Amino acid sequence: MGFQSSAIKHMYIPFQQLPANSRVWIYQASRSLTDAEIESLQPALQIFSVEWTSHGQKLQASAQIFHNRFLVIGNNEDVNSPSGCSIDASVRFVKQLEELLNVSFFDRTQLAFLQGNTVAVVPLKEVKEGVNAGVIKPDSLYFDSTINTAGQVLQEWPKPAKETWLSRYF
Repeated sequence: MGFQSSAIKHMYIPFQQLPANSRVWIYQASRSLTDAEIESLQPALQIFSVEWTSHGQKLQASAQIFHNRFLVIGNNEDVNSPSGCSIDASVRFVKQLEELLNVSFFDRTQLAFLQGNTVAVVPLKEVKEGVNAGVIKPDSLYFDSTINTAGQVLQEWPKPAKETWLSRYF
């Protein structure tokens, strides 16, 4: 009985089942990932989520790829908060995925917008010109990587640029 309840306690949790106040870390890929790449990542994402620990204590975490472009790692801090060492472990995991996929997850100079069903990127240094040219509008749907809860990811992401830090450009 003890083994069974322990196994259930540490089973993989789908991202959508994390509490809305769960902390998230968002990593934007430098290119769109293929469906085959995402499918091949699922076991690694689940294993990382189940095995991620803080000071030897399991974290209640989940990891998912959104819009074929964003790796989002979430953790229910009501159960356990990650330590500096566990944050380092998550960064090492993301760097392993970079090598596996030949992609960068740490380039913060590209801003992502949803255009139809496609994620389009604009270099940060070209945002002002994009706004002035009318390419980026107040209602353009922006993937704000500064949000920090699972509820925001699931309910408010992407959101109109005018409701994010980009509002200063309008």
